[in-house]
Amino acid sequence: MIDRQTIDKILDSAEIVEVIQEFVPLKKRGVNYLGLCPFHNEKTPSFTVSPSKEIFKCFGCGKAGNAVNFIMEHERLNYPEALKYLARKYHIEIVEKELTSEDIEKQNERESLLVLNAYAARQFSENLFHSEEGISVGLSYFRERGFLQNTIKKFDVGYSLEKRDALSKKALEDGYKLDFLLKTGLSIQNERGVFDRFSGRVIFPIHSLSGQVLGFGGRILKTDVKAAKYVNSPESEIYQKSRIVYGIFQARKAITRDDKCYLVEGYTDVMSLHEAGIENVVASSGTSLTQEQVRLIKRFTPNITILYDGDAAGIKASLRGIDIVLEEGMNVKIVRLPDGEDPDSYSKKISNEGFLKYLKENETDFIRFKTQLLLEESKNDPVMKANLIRDIVRSIAVIPENITRTIYIKECSSSLQIPEGVLYNEVNKIRRQRSFQDRNRYPGREDLPVPPQAITKPLKQESTTAFSEREIIRLLLKFGSTELERKIKDEDGKEEINTVSDYIVKEIVSDDLSFDDEIYARIFDEFRFAAEQGFFIEDKHFIKHEDPAISELSADILSESYQLSRIWKSKPAYVETEDMKLRDIVPDAVLKFKSDKIKVRLKEIMSQLEEAVKSGDQEMILSLQKKDQNLKLAMRMISERLGKRIIL
Repeated sequence: MIDRQTIDKILDSAEIVEVIQEFVPLKKRGVNYLGLCPFHNEKTPSFTVSPSKEIFKCFGCGKAGNAVNFIMEHERLNYPEALKYLARKYHIEIVEKELTSEDIEKQNERESLLVLNAYAARQFSENLFHSEEGISVGLSYFRERGFLQNTIKKFDVGYSLEKRDALSKKALEDGYKLDFLLKTGLSIQNERGVFDRFSGRVIFPIHSLSGQVLGFGGRILKTDVKAAKYVNSPESEIYQKSRIVYGIFQARKAITRDDKCYLVEGYTDVMSLHEAGIENVVASSGTSLTQEQVRLIKRFTPNITILYDGDAAGIKASLRGIDIVLEEGMNVKIVRLPDGEDPDSYSKKISNEGFLKYLKENETDFIRFKTQLLLEESKNDPVMKANLIRDIVRSIAVIPENITRTIYIKECSSSLQIPEGVLYNEVNKIRRQRSFQDRNRYPGREDLPVPPQAITKPLKQESTTAFSEREIIRLLLKFGSTELERKIKDEDGKEEINTVSDYIVKEIVSDDLSFDDEIYARIFDEFRFAAEQGFFIEDKHFIKHEDPAISELSADILSESYQLSRIWKSKPAYVETEDMKLRDIVPDAVLKFKSDKIKVRLKEIMSQLEEAVKSGDQEMILSLQKKDQNLKLAMRMISERLGKRIIL
């Protein structure tokens, strides 16, 4: 367990803008920062970070919280894991109680898998630099490829010993569980025993955005036709190949700085480009791009340049999966390298300056590149040309921006010698078909896309008191310690100062009312305890609360979608703010809360009365009728106090 003092130290040290900027490019907007939300796919920034309040809030999907909440949500960590992440970032020592065997058993599986992967990465690195086999086989391979020591260490590459069970045996001896070795894919078990998946291969660790090792890629060095050239970690709780791109951890800052991302195919391509001075580069690791990978890159830049080698057949196969990049509204360019070259080989063949110059001079728009490539193939064959046109039209149709589609149609009309009207009709037909299919899909269909959790939330049946409960909590969080009224306490003229929280707590407790929402109730209980003990709750107490649910809710409530602009503030006009009207707002909110509670109670009494009538229980009928009359009288009094407004 992490003690409260250490938690407070972590929370005080964690600067929310600094933490979030590692994952999301932010631009200053007034006193706050704005960026594209990492939790749902959006084209217009609505993700706001407030350094003064130490909170973030997306007004698109509703996600909110403090720095810890962000790390938890973004990196899929639990609360202790997120705290440890921030502690490492800010060099804060965490002293935990010694874990018992029972505690270890109860540890989160995901954390255990990450710990095991980190251990394996260290072992692979140790093998590469300090074992005779690693130096003679693994390290010599990288040196022969021209990689410098700094680059090798930058990407944490390593070597797995050729002995089939070297890692598995050592990990088991060091106390790691076989179950986790199998789940990470580091080990394989069959009837003959437990063996290493990556034995005899150089190892490329695959990192998350935060630098955690999620999986591995291994390249065999022997010319063994029976073994695959590359082997990757299998899918697991922590590693989903479709959601990560190789090198994103090392490239994220450079991508943001240069506002561009280069996409290559392999691990060594990424490493070579780094040595050529191009750090804003990632790899798809030989797989077709997925929507999740594209969106991951899009967080940092809308501009992507894909590097292809000179193999036309390979390029054509890869193009089939690129439409998804266009569909996400990204600006896609292509660089085709000379025949027989790939980014790794060509970057080493010419100077760094020459390579950069080649990339700049040979960047081609994706649609234009695809048109030229397929035109070369079709030549004068009318059937092939017709298929080509359909292929190009399908790519144009997925582009969400109307202006961009129009420009491409004009260019394709000229290059393909097809009337614009024909292309427009085909594009519109495809888009209508897609739109119709989206509208008419039925739940349960296998091809039905699963909407992101951040956007679509399961419907929650809210109680009739949900709004008034939230308003009470909002006023407590925002104005709890604010003075509401002063009263003369005794003959000596001593004044009694009542805060907003004093008033609200007294009114609700005196009528013995409670909150239906569990989190609201817990927040209110803390205010009540503070009032009873005579101390104030600090402004950011709930933002930094040890319960992530409370800190997230507090951030959500305290986030304001609209603020008075600096220009308006500079005007001579008088603007009445909310804190100036608290003497009216707070009592009205309490009265609305009470009236909602009465409505609920009246419904309950009506239901009980019906049952009593059916059973003929006269005593119960009279008792319920009296309660009904008293509640309706209270309702009328509240209505009068609210300004003769009718409360139904």
